[in-house]
Amino acid sequence: MSPEILTVLMFGTLVVAIALGHPLAVTLTAVATLFGLIEYGFNLRIVIDLFTNNAWGIFLNYTLVAVPLFIFMAQILDRSKVSEGLFDALYIVLGGLRGGLGMSVIIVSTVFAATTGIIGASVVAMGLMAGPALLRRGYDRGMSAGIICSSGTLGILIPPSIMLVVYGGLTGMRETSVGNLFAAAILPGLLLSGLYLVYVLIRCTLNPKLGPPIPSADRTATLGQKITMTLKNFVPPFGLILIVMGTILAGIATPTEAAALGCMGALLLALVSRKLTWEVIKQASLSTARTTAMIMALFVGGKLFSVVFVSMGGGDVVSDVLLGMEVNPYVVLFIMMAVVFFLGMFIDWAAILLIVVPIFTPIAMDLGFNPLWFAMLICINLQTSFLTPPFGYALFYFKGVAPPEYTMGDIYKGILPFVMIQIVGLIIMILFPGIITYLPEVFFGR
Repeated sequence: MSPEILTVLMFGTLVVAIALGHPLAVTLTAVATLFGLIEYGFNLRIVIDLFTNNAWGIFLNYTLVAVPLFIFMAQILDRSKVSEGLFDALYIVLGGLRGGLGMSVIIVSTVFAATTGIIGASVVAMGLMAGPALLRRGYDRGMSAGIICSSGTLGILIPPSIMLVVYGGLTGMRETSVGNLFAAAILPGLLLSGLYLVYVLIRCTLNPKLGPPIPSADRTATLGQKITMTLKNFVPPFGLILIVMGTILAGIATPTEAAALGCMGALLLALVSRKLTWEVIKQASLSTARTTAMIMALFVGGKLFSVVFVSMGGGDVVSDVLLGMEVNPYVVLFIMMAVVFFLGMFIDWAAILLIVVPIFTPIAMDLGFNPLWFAMLICINLQTSFLTPPFGYALFYFKGVAPPEYTMGDIYKGILPFVMIQIVGLIIMILFPGIITYLPEVFFGR
């Protein structure tokens, strides 16, 4: 059977299996096993040896040790309620502006993203804190849902991001090391956060009913009190960011070592805030174990899928099709980004990375694209996967904790403008690659 037919059949089988609702990790492994047997003449021994070697190689990857550490740090921070104090302070500082409370949510989510790196923690925390508050202050339900869901997804992009750790561990390239990816993601994350702020400010200025200011009776704090409140609640999470990111960017610690320091810092913050109990540690550890097991199961399944796909010539088929097109390289880039965007509507980000990165990265390099720049475009694109129906995880995280007044119709309506903003941000970073490459060059050289 020709590689072209096998390629179409393998992807078609994967799509059908996912549509039937089978667990993604199991689906990837099963499809890989089926087509591995076809490729190697149903020689089970060869397939088992291939899978064993590749799965064992994943578990020997030292970089991936950072995954459970960053997850544990996020779980401790989530339970220590570090973000609540900052939200309360910004509620007073920015609440007098039209859309000010919504902008407070975006700023807090940005800071929280830089300390957690997990979407679920960010969206759930802000949904519990800000969801009812925005309703009480008369905010439009769609606008409120869009603000919380979109700003909560910044945690998958702004370092320390689990997705960036997985990407760096997957490629094994110096250009796309975890340190380089962390440095490259800072400005794009801040740019998207800034675009959200500008959008909310403009929309609420033009239509105050979408995000009215809080009453003057609730704005009695003096300027000095506002500054004190903000600094008091901003310094602890900023200190943790400095510990984690500063040690990596300064070359003092590897991402794995920095993740361990972050865990210690999170435990210290929880202790200072008197939230550190054995029950908190127990629940954080259990959640970390479950999440890590899920990620690693997807990692193994995706790795096996990509190994079989490449070994039977699927990568060459895709490469020949894309590189054989006599068009501008940016047209090929658009096609690859469209594929990632479409897959994000149906498949988990980890599986998408494991499927497309081994295929698309060599193509991007053959086209002369910077591999770090291309890697960040994929990661930025994948941020939209948490918002795009039908399987946008952030939407369901928020719905699970939001007041009953928020309907799925409100949520879907509210996130559409923010998905468009993310696409605009992606286009900006394609047109101005320096936004991605500047900081890695500053910290690590060309």
